[in-house]
Amino acid sequence: MAESTWRNYKESKFSKPLPLKGIRVLEVCTLLLGPSGPGFLSRLGAEVIKCEMPPLGDTLRSLVPFGYFFKEQSTSLIRPNPNKYWIGLDLHKPEGQQVFRELAAKADIIEENLRPGVMERWNVGYRQIKEINPSIIYISKTGFGQWGQYAEENRPSNDGAAQGMSGYAWMSSFPGRPPLKSRLYICDSYGALMGEVAVLAALHYRDRTGKGQYIELSQSEAIMRAMSWVWPYQHITGKRAMPAGNRDVSLCPADTFRCADDTFLALAAPDPDEFRGLCIAMGRPELADDPRFKDHLTRLQEENATEILRIIAEWVRTKTAEEVEELAEKHGFTASRLYTIKDVVENEHFRERGFITEVDDPLLGPFLDYEFPVMMSKTPPRVRWSIRPVGFDNEYVMTHILGKSEDEIRQLYECGALGKWADVRGRRPPPDWDGKAGLIMTRD
Repeated sequence: MAESTWRNYKESKFSKPLPLKGIRVLEVCTLLLGPSGPGFLSRLGAEVIKCEMPPLGDTLRSLVPFGYFFKEQSTSLIRPNPNKYWIGLDLHKPEGQQVFRELAAKADIIEENLRPGVMERWNVGYRQIKEINPSIIYISKTGFGQWGQYAEENRPSNDGAAQGMSGYAWMSSFPGRPPLKSRLYICDSYGALMGEVAVLAALHYRDRTGKGQYIELSQSEAIMRAMSWVWPYQHITGKRAMPAGNRDVSLCPADTFRCADDTFLALAAPDPDEFRGLCIAMGRPELADDPRFKDHLTRLQEENATEILRIIAEWVRTKTAEEVEELAEKHGFTASRLYTIKDVVENEHFRERGFITEVDDPLLGPFLDYEFPVMMSKTPPRVRWSIRPVGFDNEYVMTHILGKSEDEIRQLYECGALGKWADVRGRRPPPDWDGKAGLIMTRD
């Protein structure tokens, strides 16, 4: 699509409808695996009501990188929680459970990531909710599923445990070195995405049949789906797949190399023309006809792969990343400098496309965020507002969605079913909050 068209897209997206407008999601989630899924849907326009246990709420409110809070808010909380409505609802209390059931009767989707059996003990599990809303789509997300040995042991999980028990950390390491856990929460994010694929499929099924369903997601099993060749190779050959660091064992050459300026560069040239172009760029055109490297399958043999990667590494070490990138463009192979996060944030390409954009939130003020990584011409996803303190939208949800009176709301506060934030960092509003900014009385 032409550049001018995408510029118009960026400028007009707030005037266009959202694809999931009219879909209501009830969320009982904490940390990253749980909230990230509804966060995808909220960017697509679903009305997501996030239920937190007052007064402390989502555990992620306390998990901040290097102890840094942005306006007393957890920076970790921002990414998985845009556009949500925040209520403080105590599901230990019968009155809180009743409020949840009332919301569930009006919802399309319920998402939870508590330990197996917790929602049932609170009388809001799938079997209990489907009695009042047979068309509900209900997804439970845990580290190891709702049944099986680990579920029966009630074994806790997190992203690191899922990386370890799926084999992901093992396969991400370097030969002869300890397993390498990704610093990013890859199992949380990928698991959440897989869950929402199932949720959207269930919505389509319900549109055709009128029937809701239960969805069960195992975080450790979800990330195995991303491990491509590892499982069939193990099953068919009986050989254990071994770590290979940054090297791609299905493509050759394909690896990461250190440059003369001590930056790093990802380089790949598996196609015949690409490999010949690389050999010419290196000043070694004869390598393209060397029997050890003459075709891709021959280059993949371990001894040959080791040798060609050594030759390339020595050559790249004499060049800057920019010089190799220019040669790659000229000779038709792939080479790209490895960007730091600072490089990405300042990159003009991502800013021109509107992927990195500024959110001007009424509560938090302006800050940089990234857009949903898929552009849709008719129904573009977007961030409309950011995170809120625990229970920030209690009155809005109780009044405008459940139609409760001021007296009924007061009683819910008095019995402890409804609650608001504790006066601690990560829970309370920013120190400069005027008591009004960001409050919702009506939103389309």
